[in-house]
Amino acid sequence: MRHRRLSGVIVLILVLASSLLSGCAREQDDERTLTYWASNQGNSPQQDRRILNEEFEKFTARTGIEVNVEVIGWGDLLNKILGSAVSGVGPDVVNLGNTWAASLQATGAFVPFTEERMQQLGGRDRFLETSMSSTGMSGRPPSSVPLYGLSYGVFYNKAMFREAGIEQPPENWSEFVDVARDLTRPSQEQWGMTLAGASYTENAHFAFMLGNQEGAQLFDSNGRATFASPRMASGVQRYVELMSEHRVVNPDDAEIGSATEAVGNFATGEAGMLVAQNSSIAAIRAAGMSDSEWGVFPLPTPDPLPDGGEAVRSHVAGTNIAVYRNSENKDAAIELVKFLTSAEEQSILNEKYGSLPVVSDAYDNPAFNTDALRTFSRILAESSKQVPMIPNENRFETTVGAAVRDLFARAGTNRSVRSEDIAEALDEAQQKMRSGGGSTR
Repeated sequence: MRHRRLSGVIVLILVLASSLLSGCAREQDDERTLTYWASNQGNSPQQDRRILNEEFEKFTARTGIEVNVEVIGWGDLLNKILGSAVSGVGPDVVNLGNTWAASLQATGAFVPFTEERMQQLGGRDRFLETSMSSTGMSGRPPSSVPLYGLSYGVFYNKAMFREAGIEQPPENWSEFVDVARDLTRPSQEQWGMTLAGASYTENAHFAFMLGNQEGAQLFDSNGRATFASPRMASGVQRYVELMSEHRVVNPDDAEIGSATEAVGNFATGEAGMLVAQNSSIAAIRAAGMSDSEWGVFPLPTPDPLPDGGEAVRSHVAGTNIAVYRNSENKDAAIELVKFLTSAEEQSILNEKYGSLPVVSDAYDNPAFNTDALRTFSRILAESSKQVPMIPNENRFETTVGAAVRDLFARAGTNRSVRSEDIAEALDEAQQKMRSGGGSTR
């Protein structure tokens, strides 16, 4: 019996030792390699991989930690993150749209950035207050931290403005439409502006901005969707009728699925204006348009604003970075976040992407002191509004964004888009959201 007990103990020890040894070996291997899902910030995924891998070579040399990066387009990123959050199988580190911060925080899939972890990044005070406002639900430690600062603005082609006799950028929405009309020459395949009508994210952002200009209340105090309202419909109508009524947008834009594609129309002179985030600067340059050929002005608002309307010219836009709770390499993952949010990397990466640093100690770089980036910076600081940091926010984007996409599809085939159609689309989106739906398809 004693022999049997000893044998059993030995077997148990061997099993435990084997387990510990294999665990150590796995941990040791994993500690040297991180998987990072990066959002598409540049002109193409290829450009993103080149930019990031150049920086990761420095990170690896300093820490011994390798980084495998996968660049994911914005149209697929949310669904991939949600899928990994549910399955528990995903990367170690991920980028996310800052408007999704609260929704993804609610999944519990991410490491909270407690005060201790924020100190590892140099302290919360390093980060810009505006950018930190979109990192998760109020009263909880953020589950992501800012990485790239963004806001919306209107890019315009200076030569096309001169040729059309337009001496200065429009100051209100009515003037904006007039300028777009002056630039539109369908017989020459030239349009007043271009937009990404099939992008649910872009459509949701415009619905948010223009709806707030009209005084719409998107959610009640309990976070329940209330966006199916006449005020919200007025905001959406102003956006869609650029194509359906004013005809200053090419109907083919109804099929454009990303802002990057719309940049091509702007950079080649097919459209005189583009409402986009400052991250489009890199794509405009890559398309061969020099900085001296374009300017930027804030998104106009109605004048006067409707009662209750706000001069919202952007949402607090940006890209955040988060660490998965299931990562076996949390310490290494935090090291990567620390590296990417360092003053040195914030200066390098944001200059290459045309975005804005999210930490105050990276602004010494004169590249951020251009007229365009000062305009975007002012918009972000002074006339941007934070989307509600509530768990349902991502479903607002998917339901409303898809509804506006379908309205553009209607306009793109030369069918009328009546105010009743918009009200019905918003009502259907609100019902889907309240019932828990919200597919982007």
